[in-house]
Amino acid sequence: MAERFTSAIIVAAGDSTRMGGKLSKQLIPVNGHPAIEYTLKAFQNCSLIDEIIVAARPADIDDIAAIAFEFRKVTTVTAGGATRMESVSRGVRAADKRATHYAIHDGARVLIKPIQIKKVLDAAFEYGAAALGTPLTDTVKVIGDDNTILSTPDRSAMWAVQTPQVFEKTLYKRALENALTDHLSVTDDCAMVEALGEKVHVIQGEYSNIKLTTPVDIAIAEALLAK
Repeated sequence: MAERFTSAIIVAAGDSTRMGGKLSKQLIPVNGHPAIEYTLKAFQNCSLIDEIIVAARPADIDDIAAIAFEFRKVTTVTAGGATRMESVSRGVRAADKRATHYAIHDGARVLIKPIQIKKVLDAAFEYGAAALGTPLTDTVKVIGDDNTILSTPDRSAMWAVQTPQVFEKTLYKRALENALTDHLSVTDDCAMVEALGEKVHVIQGEYSNIKLTTPVDIAIAEALLAK
C-alpha cells in the first residue's frame, strides 16, 4: 500500500453575513488572536496531517497568508470560490500530488483539537470516508409553510455533522466530479459522497467543536478557550 499523505483543506472563503460587520470571521479576534490561527494550530499539531491548504476570500488572502505561513505545514493560500464546493475544489487542485486523503475543515471551527482530527483520520483510513458528529440533544420538528409543526422525527437516529470530513482521494474526486456534473447543491462534503451511494462513517466528536457563525458564538468560543 502506498504511504499515506493527508492534505488538509481549510475552507475560509465564506462571506460572514450572519456575523455582521465588515471583517471576515476568520480574522475576528478571539481572546486576542485571529480566529483562523486556532484552526491552523490544531492541524499543525496533528501528526497525521502532512500539508495544509487554505481557501480564502480573495479580499482576505494577504491577511490570512500573513497568519497561515507562520505554520510550517501550510503550503498554499488560494482564492476560494462563490460556493463551498468551488472553494474546496480549488483547495484540492492545489494539494500535493502525493495526497492519498483530503481532510476538509471549516476554518471557523476554531475549537477543533488535534486528537479529534486524528480520530476521524484513523476512521477514514479504515473506511474511506469519515466525519465528526454529535448526537442531537434538542427535539427536532419539521415545520410547514405556515410555521406549524408537521412532524417530530426520532431524535435517536439524528446527529449534527461537523468537520473535519475526511475522504480517500479517488473517492472524493469521483464525488466532486459527480456533484459538479449534476449541479448538486450541498452544504457539506459528505452529501457529495452520499450522492454516489457510498457510505460515510461518523465518529463522535465533541459538542465544543462549534462553528463561528454569529457574535454569540464568539463569546462561547472565548469562554471555552479560556478554560
